[in-house]
Amino acid sequence: MTQPPNQPPQGGFGAPQDQPPQGGGFGAPQTPPAPGGFGAPSTPYGTPGTPQGGPAAPGVPPTPPPPAQPPAAPPQPGYGYPQQQGPYGAPAPGPYGYPQQPGPYGAAPQPGFGQPQQPPYPGAPGAPPGKKRTALIIGAAVAALLVIGGTVYAVTSDGDGGGKKKPVAQQSDDDKPSASGSPSAPGGGGDDPENLNEGRKAGEAKVLWYKSAPDAPGSGADAPGMWITGKAAVKAAYKQVFAYGVGDGRPVWGPLSFPQKICAVTPQKSADDKVVVAYMSGAGDDAKCNQLQQIDLGTGEKGWSAKVADGGLFDSALNVELAVSGRTLMVGRSESGTAYDIDSGRKLYDKAKYGAACFPTAYAGGTGRLIQVSSCGAGGSNAHDEIQELDPATGKVRWTQPVKKGWQVTRTFSVDPLVVYLTNQDKKAWNISTFTRDGKFRSEVKVDEKFAPRCGWAILERDLQGCQGVAADADTLYLPTDATSTANEIVAISLSTGKARWRAKSPADEPMYPLRVEGGRLVAYVQPSYDAGGQVVSIPATGSSHTTTKLLQNPQGTAEIEDTFFDSVVDWADGRFFISTGRLSGSDQSKEKLIMAFGN
Repeated sequence: MTQPPNQPPQGGFGAPQDQPPQGGGFGAPQTPPAPGGFGAPSTPYGTPGTPQGGPAAPGVPPTPPPPAQPPAAPPQPGYGYPQQQGPYGAPAPGPYGYPQQPGPYGAAPQPGFGQPQQPPYPGAPGAPPGKKRTALIIGAAVAALLVIGGTVYAVTSDGDGGGKKKPVAQQSDDDKPSASGSPSAPGGGGDDPENLNEGRKAGEAKVLWYKSAPDAPGSGADAPGMWITGKAAVKAAYKQVFAYGVGDGRPVWGPLSFPQKICAVTPQKSADDKVVVAYMSGAGDDAKCNQLQQIDLGTGEKGWSAKVADGGLFDSALNVELAVSGRTLMVGRSESGTAYDIDSGRKLYDKAKYGAACFPTAYAGGTGRLIQVSSCGAGGSNAHDEIQELDPATGKVRWTQPVKKGWQVTRTFSVDPLVVYLTNQDKKAWNISTFTRDGKFRSEVKVDEKFAPRCGWAILERDLQGCQGVAADADTLYLPTDATSTANEIVAISLSTGKARWRAKSPADEPMYPLRVEGGRLVAYVQPSYDAGGQVVSIPATGSSHTTTKLLQNPQGTAEIEDTFFDSVVDWADGRFFISTGRLSGSDQSKEKLIMAFGN
């Protein structure tokens, strides 16, 4: 199975087991992998270097080549290769971690589906694929997360003589667009026309409701984001936004239609349930992702709209990055940003070039905080990144933290508290650093482990909000260890020391990923297997015992369907588990699922 045209691959939380790997495919090794990996992490903020395990760069890959011809990775020094200096001049440690086998862009080639997501370095969060395609985007205030689509599969029916529909992973090569349609399941909300609850076992949750996806072009279409309110589960798909009752799946409002495909969304909603979606200016090759539309999730009404203007010569609105903090919407271009009042659409301020040559390049928002990352002195002897916190309402800089030349702020694992992921392309090194509320360096992760939060491709130069499967509270960072087909662990890491506080093993022979922290417990999602549906579990965040407690057991009868959602968006709210696709296949052969809800 190959990737669809012009779509970068996405590993999600891995790939299905039910089919063997096919030839080619983006991420399939074309040449023998280069030995080694990238070097030991270094300290980015001037403190003594401490060896760390953990993920390598989830950074931003170059423009993807045609799917069947990924470039071979150049030879790299082995993982643990000693570095000279970290991003703040601290001496780097000696070898640490364990060797990788890099494939294209340094990602480790793996058997089966779920080719590496092709970050520039091996071991990156999201690089080693798991078994499933399910990926998490958590609607928590801890971190704003966004996934970009890739390989597309569809749930199709297979005549087996018994009248039941069998989920089968398929992909359409038909580039002919088809008309957009409503994803309402036959019979309306709350019905079960496919008998998905038939044969449900004792202790298993029910499928509360499910909806089929709207029609999409044969080459596929994005279905970004999912927002859960007290009444509705709201989902964007291709050129529409849908809203369904959280308990019964009946339409709450809409669907809302847009003249062109939706290309970006706010990963979070505002406190008063407002979101903004961006859609393309046209259908041609020169179209830009620069049309903004505000939506009230409570009423389904379209509010204000705006066009994002281009900036200077190299400051394009070809793609935009949307971040929400309080009532502020920040729209990031390639070298600047514009802030709006998310309720009224009133322009608040612009963030553009400052200092000698510093240009804002990326934003992350959440819980009243707005983080700006800038590139300074590009091409010069003093080229470096800077991290700033802005007052969301005014744009005033609260603090600035320079980063040493050669190091790039690639992701935010959390905004509050601030946890950033840095990479060094020249040294093939990485670093996870945490900050105090006033922007001072707090700690770096010092756990000898290979972690695997999932970080997808970034259309922009970098995508600060592009990781999932990681959570944090005021004192602790929660990261999943890497596992492709067996139980993994979640490691709780002290933000004060960077050392592990405790570990919790997945209760099934499947990987487990953090969702959010609530009520003194970590809530996590365990992926489905062939003989069991996925689970939602809780783990005490404090105390001496950190065993998992099952909150919800999804039914075995829908495990394959749960596993087939591509780049899935997952949320847990009020005892219900929601899963939706992040990418539509566009297949005319079947109606793939757009969204499903589980509960007791």
